[in-house]
Amino acid sequence: MRAGALILITLAAPAVARDPLFGLPIDCDLSDTCYMQQFVDHDSSAGVIDFACGSLTYDGHKGTDFALPSLAMQAQGVNVIAAAPGTVRGVRNDMVDILQGQAGAPDVSSKECGNGVVIDHGNGWETQYCHMAQGSVTVRSGDHVAMGQVLGQVGLSGQTQFPHVHFSVRHNGEVVDPFDPNDEATCGPSNTTLWIDTPPTPAGGLISTGFAPNVPEYTEVKAGTAGVVELDQSGNIVLWGFSFGVQSGDEMTFEIIGPSGPIFEHTETLTRDQAMVFRASGKRAPASGWDTGDYAGMVTLQRDGTELDRQVINVTVR
Repeated sequence: MRAGALILITLAAPAVARDPLFGLPIDCDLSDTCYMQQFVDHDSSAGVIDFACGSLTYDGHKGTDFALPSLAMQAQGVNVIAAAPGTVRGVRNDMVDILQGQAGAPDVSSKECGNGVVIDHGNGWETQYCHMAQGSVTVRSGDHVAMGQVLGQVGLSGQTQFPHVHFSVRHNGEVVDPFDPNDEATCGPSNTTLWIDTPPTPAGGLISTGFAPNVPEYTEVKAGTAGVVELDQSGNIVLWGFSFGVQSGDEMTFEIIGPSGPIFEHTETLTRDQAMVFRASGKRAPASGWDTGDYAGMVTLQRDGTELDRQVINVTVR
């Protein structure tokens, strides 16, 4: 599949020794408070393929998406930062924050980036930062910025369906994948990435997990309001998981352990590729009610027998 895609790739020319190196464009922890959702599409046909020969991209995607797990976290304010020093060449700061597909979402044709910043790094190199919060951009055209300087905050502007910053790298106007700038087709990060410290790259994973008294609404899961810390001993116990980058055949396993030991386990096989997916499973209370005390829930995502991700969450039954 990768070899066939090579004929169609139209990324920039090979990187050279004086190419810039980049830090992360977002002030968060990739192992905890944010994650990488999608990468550059290396296939200019109707197919898709990322630098790792996977499908964490979509047709024509021209950057790397650094995403937040919920709208609640986005509302708290997460900074977008300059990935390298340079000069600001373009700014937009007045577009409304609203997810596409919601009632009242505007037509963003020709403004898909939403609120954002373009930085010139010299020698034909530039970076672009998209989907920032309305009114949050702190720089102006002509400003010189340092690596790590705050540019604004993650928002919901432009063509987006989840809170993230879309980070694009270009050289002489052509897209460059910072994970594979020389287009080496290694099915993994190149030995000459454009990252100062190449971040670990997922093949898919869990965004968040939680307990609830009933199967929550998907909107609640995405908003970050679905989880509870206490449940009633006479009610249902439901464990849910919110995943990204899943493929047909992946398995999500739900396990619940109570004060006296395991009480529930269920595995669901996913039937199609999806950028995001939410699943839940649980059990009604026995006639005598649940034992009071602390319960642990574990959600595992597996692919072809290999564990991609696992999260453990706790709840108290009273």
